[in-house]
Amino acid sequence: MPANTILVVDDELGVRDVLKRYLEREGYDVLLASSGPEALGLLELEREKVLLVVLDVMLPGVDGLEILKRVRARGGNPVPIIMLSARSEEFDRVAGLELGADDYVPKPFSPREVVSRVKAVLRRGAPDAYGDGRGQARSLQSGQITLHPDTREVEVDGKVIELTAKEFELLWLFMRHPKQVFTRDQLLDQVWGFSEFIDSSTVTVHIHRLRDKIEPDPAKPTRLVTVWGVGYRLEPDR
Repeated sequence: MPANTILVVDDELGVRDVLKRYLEREGYDVLLASSGPEALGLLELEREKVLLVVLDVMLPGVDGLEILKRVRARGGNPVPIIMLSARSEEFDRVAGLELGADDYVPKPFSPREVVSRVKAVLRRGAPDAYGDGRGQARSLQSGQITLHPDTREVEVDGKVIELTAKEFELLWLFMRHPKQVFTRDQLLDQVWGFSEFIDSSTVTVHIHRLRDKIEPDPAKPTRLVTVWGVGYRLEPDR
């Protein structure tokens, strides 16, 4: 059976209950955790079932940023993670994105907004999203980089690397349009979709993370290059 479970992690009972009701209405199974250790236990026990995690930053025992860090360090197929945090905590948002969060929703929030963001993250992460117009997921090649949408694997210089969902989407977009310059706003729109809580700094963070994984020397990028005053483009290896 394909994974269809959303793990909601929040120490507020009201938040857990309302998100559970809204997500179940959309056909998802829902697991709940109220603390960091409980969430880590469920992620270990139910690893194959969990499709996505909605994760609060402020948690007892182990906070959400530490959980995110541990999950991303574990490797394997990266489960998408949407962070929840108080609206005023910009540090949490930036830190979460740097650690590999796929989206961010500030508190207080509308449950419908969270469900919408869940669907958007999963929709962009589905293999069908990377088809060639005929339902076929086509592998892409750019120099020493190969991207396989059907398995969501990326090979760089002959080695398989681990990308988060958003890093994968960014790289797929660039590889579909080599040498095309994308502004931050264009990348924000095409990869994240509209959200008043996500800004262009999100793109910058993810570009830096992607460079760390695909560049021979991230400090002197030659593949994912900056076009000053405009945006970014992917240059095939010379």
